[in-house]
Amino acid sequence: MKFYLIVLLIFIHPVCMAQEWMAEVMLGASTYNGDLTQREISLRRVRPAATLNLKYNSGDFINLRAGLSYARLSASDKNNPDPGLQSRNLSFQTNIYELNLCAEINIMDPLTYYAYPYLFGGVGVFRFNPYTHDDENQKVFLQPLGTEGQGLREFPDRKKYSLYQVCFPVGGGFKINVDNRYEIGIEFGYRILLTDYLDDVSKTYVSLKALQEANGPKAIELSYRKKAPFTEEGEKRGNSRVKDSYFFSGIKIAIPIGGERTNY
Repeated sequence: MKFYLIVLLIFIHPVCMAQEWMAEVMLGASTYNGDLTQREISLRRVRPAATLNLKYNSGDFINLRAGLSYARLSASDKNNPDPGLQSRNLSFQTNIYELNLCAEINIMDPLTYYAYPYLFGGVGVFRFNPYTHDDENQKVFLQPLGTEGQGLREFPDRKKYSLYQVCFPVGGGFKINVDNRYEIGIEFGYRILLTDYLDDVSKTYVSLKALQEANGPKAIELSYRKKAPFTEEGEKRGNSRVKDSYFFSGIKIAIPIGGERTNY
């Protein structure tokens, strides 16, 4: 009996020691893809981003982590190569605050290798609040204006969108164990969204008369920004068939909480 206990302890010891909590910081960049873009990634839209993760490192192939991320997103039709979209003359900016829970899957055995790739996926919630600048260069938040008729009784199918939304983070990276204590690495992550209003653009123009009566002249100014006179209700403003999305990428470092690593 003692022999089996000794064998069992020898077997589980490295696994138990490998289980630990780690604090992880990532600094990098974010970008957006949606109705104000034609390319998924453009250097013109790259903005700063940061992430703080609390990770449970099992020492095996699957780890769990909870994260808090910040990003700034923006885009403008002025930077669009399509002249037709340039004339639409829309723009937006927003801050992103995201909480997520992800599983991190190591492609190679972390007990054997010091450097290896990984994949991750999970679910999260984020807050956003798109804004732009009016003709007097004053900052104006767009959601209260209902720029596409959201919340107006004349358009019952267009509800006010929530500033809190669900996201599905997916991506991958590469990490290196340093001195049996730290991890450094790079990561690229994509956020699948259920909303098409990250940029406040999704469907068609609505009656400017109805919009002005309900929400005032500022709603008109920021809904229709073309220089040409308004000609047609129902004219395409965005593409509701494809949801918006955003990306994170960066360099990260992880340190153990409560002692040195012993699983390598």
